Amino acid sequence: MIRVADVVPTTTAEGPGRRYAIWVQGCTIRCDGCFNPHMWSKTGGALRSVGELLARIEAVDVEGITLLGGEPFEQGHALSVLGEAVQRRGLSVMTFTGYDYDHLTGRDAPDEAQALLGATDLLVTGPYVAESPDLVRPWVGSTNQEFHFLTERYGHLQEHLVDLRDRVEVRVAPDGAVAVNGWAGVAQLDDLLEDLGRPVGRGRVR
Repeated sequence: MIRVADVVPTTTAEGPGRRYAIWVQGCTIRCDGCFNPHMWSKTGGALRSVGELLARIEAVDVEGITLLGGEPFEQGHALSVLGEAVQRRGLSVMTFTGYDYDHLTGRDAPDEAQALLGATDLLVTGPYVAESPDLVRPWVGSTNQEFHFLTERYGHLQEHLVDLRDRVEVRVAPDGAVAVNGWAGVAQLDDLLEDLGRPVGRGRVR
C-alpha cells in the first residue's frame, strides 16, 4: 500500500512528456519554504494499493509516472514495486527526493532506497532551498538540486536541460476549486492568481 496525497492523471509539467504524477504523503525532511507542508504528516492522504494505481496509470495515455511528495524514499518498498511494474509495461519512472544522492547510496539510506533507485529512470535529488531558486532548468525548484540519469531512457536530455521549458498548469474544477502544479516562484504565482478573487491553495506546486 502507498499513502498518496494527490495525483494528476496527465501532466506535462512534472517531467519529460505526458506523465501520471503521484504526490505521496509523509516527509521528515521538511524543507524550509516547502510548497507542500500539508504533505509532511504521515497520517494524511489515502492508502492506495499498487494494483489500483497501476490500473489507473494504464487507463491514460502517458509515457511514464513521476513520484513527488512528501518524500518518495520514505515509502521506498511500495513505490519500487509500482515503479518496476510500470517499467515492465514500457513506461518510465521519474522520482523527486529531498535526500542527497550520497545519502541514498550510503549506509544510513532509508529502507529500500536501493530498490526505488533501481526502479527509477530519472532522479532529482536534494532539498529545496528557497534562497537559491533555479530559473534555468526545468522541473526543479532550486539550484542545488541534481539530475541523475539512472538508465538510458532520458540520457539524450542530459546536455539539453536548459533548452526545456518549465510549465505551470492551473486546473479549475466545476465547483470552482483551483489546483496548481508545476514550478513557478511564489511572486509569479501570486501574479497569475491574483484576479481569481478567492484564496488559492498551492497544494501541488513543488
